[in-house]
Amino acid sequence: MIIPKESRLSPEQLREVTGIVEEFGCRIQEIVGAHRNIYAILGDERHELMFNRLIGLSYVARVDHIESSYRLLDKSSELANQRLVLGGVPIGEEPLFIAGPCTVNPQNPQLTLETADAVKSAGAQLLRGGVWKPRTMPYSYQGDHNALEILIEAREKTGLPLVVEVMDEEQLKIALEAEVDVLQIGTRNALNYSLLKAVGRLSAPTRSWILLKRGRHMADPDEFLSAAEYLAAEGNPRILLCPRGTMPKLDGYRNHPDESITPLLKERTWAPVVCDPSHSTGHASYVPAASLAAIAYGADGLGIEANVEPRKGIGDDPKQALDPAALEKTIRQCRALWNLIHEPTQD
Repeated sequence: MIIPKESRLSPEQLREVTGIVEEFGCRIQEIVGAHRNIYAILGDERHELMFNRLIGLSYVARVDHIESSYRLLDKSSELANQRLVLGGVPIGEEPLFIAGPCTVNPQNPQLTLETADAVKSAGAQLLRGGVWKPRTMPYSYQGDHNALEILIEAREKTGLPLVVEVMDEEQLKIALEAEVDVLQIGTRNALNYSLLKAVGRLSAPTRSWILLKRGRHMADPDEFLSAAEYLAAEGNPRILLCPRGTMPKLDGYRNHPDESITPLLKERTWAPVVCDPSHSTGHASYVPAASLAAIAYGADGLGIEANVEPRKGIGDDPKQALDPAALEKTIRQCRALWNLIHEPTQD
């Protein structure tokens, strides 16, 4: 990983650096940061001569060699020094709350608009909503492009940034044209490497964020981080890692709740962890406790399904979405727990 002395390399300097690494079968990926760009060396970087030639360049501050297989997501990466702010929230300094309906119903736009107002009043800083839906059965509701227009209207009225799942490149391009703030990659696509590369590559210039959900069958945390590495390796390091329950499910829950993976992830990576207690448990009555557990384990935020009238929602809302009162109480309790955990230690 190359860290320049100035905020970024000039085109001429980048060409020189690229020429050097290509001699050794590697390539350069520019990672655009808020204040400084860094340049990842992708490929087998175990070439001492290459390192020496790069360090000898007058405009290079240093060259770091990262041993981890996920070089950009590793805690020793220069990316660990970036200050991450999303929706006005400095991540890691205060909790991030994402809330909204499972599925946006284009036949009832008012329900989504009222829900957007309600989740903002409850304390959420981002609005989630399903536009396109991955369904087990082909006969189930698959989503509607028109639902995105409703979410855009909700963003205009509330000022809340949007979180929208994309499942293919066509949906990705539509979401980018709509300037969706956070692109969600769902559990079913967590190992869709072609999609991961496309999302990382196409979202990098727009500075969109990516919320990557943990694959349902990802037993190894390193496999989760390797999936995130695909995104960063294509140029976008604005990544949120989202544990959302795995298989096999526990009797009584929708999945196997996995908020406890948070400390393992934080030992390995700088990337923020935002847990999803709604899909993890699958029942609204369990969501508050799972939310508090996630914060206790060190999560940087939560993604909670919510609806002003869960029974009128489509998708999973009737069984797992919180109503505004329950959401407000859950966010308030999670903030209190966060403050307790993060209060300064006394000398």
